[in-house]
Amino acid sequence: MTEDFQTTLAQLLREEDELQFTAFDADTALALGLRLVEAARHAGQAVSIDIRVGELQLFQHAMRGTTPDNADWIRRKNNVVRRYAHSSFYMGTLYRSRGTSFEAQTGLDAREYAAHGGAFPLLVRGVGAIGTVTVSGLPQAEDHAMVVAALRAQLGGS
Repeated sequence: MTEDFQTTLAQLLREEDELQFTAFDADTALALGLRLVEAARHAGQAVSIDIRVGELQLFQHAMRGTTPDNADWIRRKNNVVRRYAHSSFYMGTLYRSRGTSFEAQTGLDAREYAAHGGAFPLLVRGVGAIGTVTVSGLPQAEDHAMVVAALRAQLGGS
């Protein structure tokens, strides 16, 4: 099955445009982190979760069944978001749409950068990217979808 890259890329950019806060603080991070933990528990999934503003980690949780590798994936995915201010899934998809890979085209060290789904920029309207919310432990599209669903619920007040 051939992926419709243009549709996917447009959808990923729409998510970034839609999922923006008017303000973000430690209490917001806690609520979002707990929402992600509950979503994973409800689905019977084991994930690691990380929420940061700049270098400051505001929330971290590693569920039973995760490993130190998940923390490394989080670090590498976060590096992509911090460098490009787009979701890690968007960046990986962008390069695949060009018939290449993020690693091949950017020359960035794969031990430091992972353009795989699961890291999303924390965006404040009128300010831009202030941090990241990241999930690791599922296939990349599912990591991304879990973050997006939690952001949507948090911003929608549900």
